[in-house]
Amino acid sequence: MARGSDRPRRLRTASERPPAVRELSSGGLVYRRAGESWKVCLGGRRRGERGEMVWSIPKGHVEQGESMVDAALREVREETGLVGEVEDTLGDVTYWYARRGDDGAPVRVLKRVRFFLIRHRGGRFADRDHEMDAVRWFSLADAEATIAYPTEQALVRRARQRLGREEE
Repeated sequence: MARGSDRPRRLRTASERPPAVRELSSGGLVYRRAGESWKVCLGGRRRGERGEMVWSIPKGHVEQGESMVDAALREVREETGLVGEVEDTLGDVTYWYARRGDDGAPVRVLKRVRFFLIRHRGGRFADRDHEMDAVRWFSLADAEATIAYPTEQALVRRARQRLGREEE
């Protein structure tokens, strides 16, 4: 056991901690039928020193006066080029992360993202913005295995249950 690892870590006092803010986002898992199976759309961004592709469900900030559903549809359209209609709520994911504020000081962020299941109705990947480095269709099984975040993997499992078992 490492020295001192059995002792609790001393927490900072409230005055020592960076300020905390809340963020609200919304996103959607777009699905379509392809032959005998379901396909879902994921977006990928290159991250890290080696530029590894990190795949996730499209999402983004809810703008003032915008509903969660409208934000999800807008973000999906902007990031993937696809349009669709919300059929169900998949669930919320809440997590903390840190970023720099406008003044360069650290800020703690409590972020909540509501995800929806969205039936594909049209659109083209070519009509997306360039926030994502790549966008593509995955089988439900491949999407679950490819997504970088366990909380989003759970959302794909939930979508799979709602859509019925995929025939592989």
